[in-house]
Amino acid sequence: MIIKDGLPLLSKSFSNSSNVNNMFSEIDNLIMVSGFFTALNSFSDSFENLGTISELKLENNNLKLSFLKDSNIPDLIFLATYDNNSELANVQKFLKIISNLFLKNFNYNQIINWNGRLNSFKSFESIIEQYIEKEEKEEQAQYDDKVFDWLKSFEDNIEDGIILENIPEKVESLPEYYDFVPVFTTEKKINPKHYLTGEISCKIYENIDGKKNINQITKELNVEQIKVYRICKNLVKMGFISLT
Repeated sequence: MIIKDGLPLLSKSFSNSSNVNNMFSEIDNLIMVSGFFTALNSFSDSFENLGTISELKLENNNLKLSFLKDSNIPDLIFLATYDNNSELANVQKFLKIISNLFLKNFNYNQIINWNGRLNSFKSFESIIEQYIEKEEKEEQAQYDDKVFDWLKSFEDNIEDGIILENIPEKVESLPEYYDFVPVFTTEKKINPKHYLTGEISCKIYENIDGKKNINQITKELNVEQIKVYRICKNLVKMGFISLT
């Protein structure tokens, strides 16, 4: 939410929370919220020793509010609500970035001479959405890289023939695993080539259908049963399948 002169200049919600949406959806609520938080900031400015308000917590829910007062333009306040899943430092960083983007897209006179209409800066919503989408893609890419490195460590152990647990080499010592059926733990299947580097591991993963047991997969792929079992065990550790 962006507030100017005690009025809501722009409001955009990305939350599924009814509390947040109710607070920022109706114009009367927006005006009251804007006036209240402007008064709070004016109060803190009146006492130098108090400093600027940066965070406020609401007692009846887990919502917190973070403020950023832009020093470039008088009475311009950036406000964000967030919950316990977010850190104050990250929210403040987000507000600073949004503040910089806002001042790059609108000049000083446009903001100072704002006539109070809510749709005057509505085009900025798409810029916020683009920024958040870009951030989400970068976070997902970083996550994928970490997951890939982690899964590759499993795969390297498999391809190098390193036994990750004490599994007897002889098939006869573990006759029960012939009948184990690999089953996916989620409905959404991954592309094994994104996570697994070994060709055999990818083939075994693609051959899993929740019906064939290890012995049947072994016959179809002409792979040693103990190797199929080890790869399935490691897929279990990765969280992709379970054995029934």
